[in-house]
Amino acid sequence: MPLPSDYAERVYAGVLGKLIGVYLGRPFEGWPYEMIMEQLGEIDYYVHDLLDVPLVVTDDDISGTFTFVRAMEDYHFRHDLSAREIGHTWLNYIIERRTILSWAGLGNSTEHTAYLRLKNGIDAPASGSMALNGQVVAEQIGSQIFIDGWALISPGNPERAARLAAEASRVSHDGEAVHGAVMVAAMEAQAFVESDLNQLLDTGLSFIPRDSLIHRMIDELREWHAVEPDWKVARGKIAAKYGYDSYGGNCHMVPNHALIILALLYGNDDFQRALRIVNTCGWDTDCNSGNVGCLMGIKNGLQGIDGSGPDWRGPIADRLYMPTADGGRAVTDAVTESVRLATVGAKLAGAEPPAYKNGARFHFSFPGSVQGFEEDPHRDTRGVVTVRNIEGHSTSGARSLALRFRGMAPAKHARIETQTFIPDRETLEYSARRGYGLLSAPTLYPGQTIQARLEACPHNPHPIMGNLFLKVFGKEDKLDLLRGDSVTLAPGSDHVFAWKVPDTGGNPIAKVGVELRAAQSMNGYAFLDYLTWEGMPNFLMRTPDVFEFRRDFGQSGMMWRHAWVNGVDHHQKGWSGSESFRLIHNQGRGLLMTGTREWRDYQVTADVTPHLVEAAGLGVNVQGMKRYIAFLLCRDDRMRLLRCFDGEEEVLAEAPHPLVLGQRYEMSIVNARNSLRCLLDGQEVLTADNHHPNLTQGGIALLVEEGRTGTSAVRVQPA
Repeated sequence: MPLPSDYAERVYAGVLGKLIGVYLGRPFEGWPYEMIMEQLGEIDYYVHDLLDVPLVVTDDDISGTFTFVRAMEDYHFRHDLSAREIGHTWLNYIIERRTILSWAGLGNSTEHTAYLRLKNGIDAPASGSMALNGQVVAEQIGSQIFIDGWALISPGNPERAARLAAEASRVSHDGEAVHGAVMVAAMEAQAFVESDLNQLLDTGLSFIPRDSLIHRMIDELREWHAVEPDWKVARGKIAAKYGYDSYGGNCHMVPNHALIILALLYGNDDFQRALRIVNTCGWDTDCNSGNVGCLMGIKNGLQGIDGSGPDWRGPIADRLYMPTADGGRAVTDAVTESVRLATVGAKLAGAEPPAYKNGARFHFSFPGSVQGFEEDPHRDTRGVVTVRNIEGHSTSGARSLALRFRGMAPAKHARIETQTFIPDRETLEYSARRGYGLLSAPTLYPGQTIQARLEACPHNPHPIMGNLFLKVFGKEDKLDLLRGDSVTLAPGSDHVFAWKVPDTGGNPIAKVGVELRAAQSMNGYAFLDYLTWEGMPNFLMRTPDVFEFRRDFGQSGMMWRHAWVNGVDHHQKGWSGSESFRLIHNQGRGLLMTGTREWRDYQVTADVTPHLVEAAGLGVNVQGMKRYIAFLLCRDDRMRLLRCFDGEEEVLAEAPHPLVLGQRYEMSIVNARNSLRCLLDGQEVLTADNHHPNLTQGGIALLVEEGRTGTSAVRVQPA
């Protein structure tokens, strides 16, 4: 089936609907209907401020949805993708007890139970089977909340969405939980080409057994809707017949699936009304609301979101967090994830993937998109600037960001910015308290070159000055401001900036943005066409052309350590000032990771002191917990160059070498043009070719296997 002409934009609307629904329902997740009505009333808009919690946070509904579907990319867009391969995707991207899942224990959390099965060598679908885990555990809600991505890559193809949803569901679930997930995925896929709700319901039902509980329950709800106009009365019937007291476990599929169908039936095809119903009904509000929001976004597009009630999009500004073992994608946005999904959908359909502004990271190509850009919240001697997506003012696309400034004067400036890393310690700490930690690597590093095009409105009364800027975590984790060169733009002129990011002293970059100033008091406009960056970390520090990770004990706070995704049992500050990194891992192999998937052709060097280990060393082309290349010094007095892929290890080269505990080694891997060279204390010791199609690029890691190792500095430079 050919792709819909507005496919990518409809994916974006579905992703936005998912985010809005999750952020709307999350603050009162688990509340019953009676408590919601008593304390909050009907839910017409975000209530996070009433409950004194952030709006944009880490959440399993978001992280799982947009992570597990990456199996399709990782396995080369195979139409026959299986539950086994999706299970391997879990093991690669999930960090045990830290990311994505509810870590509530074996037999208590369905997802934790399935993860433990996978970890212990039980492949999917057995990992989620009712035969192994029991009916109650197998039929909880998780399969449904993670399912939207499979529909978003299957526009107008409910057969494929249903098959992929079933495979993905069976990694962790079985029985009615699979039927509910298939129902949602098939409806969402068909919603790209069908707007009638009853037709969508019929489509979904055609993919699940007629004698299943989900099928019978939906038939009954449709009968109720035909004779009962009041959704509150229908909700009462659901609570009486299909409520939590009728099913075991913590969060069963059946009651919550009933509320999704209720909201769609009584929502009158209106985004706000459907979300009001599903959230006011209670139970697993963020999960149910996310599924409803996604389906409504796909079906009715951006117009259905923007034309329904209040401003849903402004407060979230496209922002989302997706913490996984691939830390360079943790801080992201709805446009970026939508383009990735639309690219997968296009490749599956044999169509040309979407491309925007030569692959720019921030391109603002969808109506209303801002990709996290907003006014600098810290006001001092600033003018006021507002951000709005508009048509035009782009040399290679159709849209741009209009920056409207007011009250600009010689002593004032205006800034807009977006996140490139964890924005502050408060966000980090709140996420950790919720159990869904925000593990992230920065997306932008010293030595890379930022490019952006800025245009001055021809109607501005005077010239304006513009420059790029960065906010970098420094002493006591306060944000220090670094500015690029300023350029004067006459009315109607434009400029393409190219700024090589300077030395940050090893501290992570939190935000990037554009600053505007004026020589005379004025109001006016500027237009940001795009902003992007490229290149490997490569900046002048202690050694020319080297990017060095080292804690400066006098100038760094704590955020420098959080620039490394923690896949070890303990990541501590060493007792002596010489150890920036002290890694402890009790069983198996742990990784402490940083960098992004785009890195390639580089050299990484680190001092490694194995205090008590089975093995210790470095990793390159790191793409998660189960995909990387490692240079290890091993307790059996061998050094090895390994390629690790989905739990299988291949020895690329090895040689004898004694491991002396407590001795400091300098280890390097030169990773260039599909060849690998390992150096030990400055001498080349191992070499190999690397032609694995999946492991030609990625981040770096320190590795430790069963024990403790210490490192003072890690250096990265072009190969």
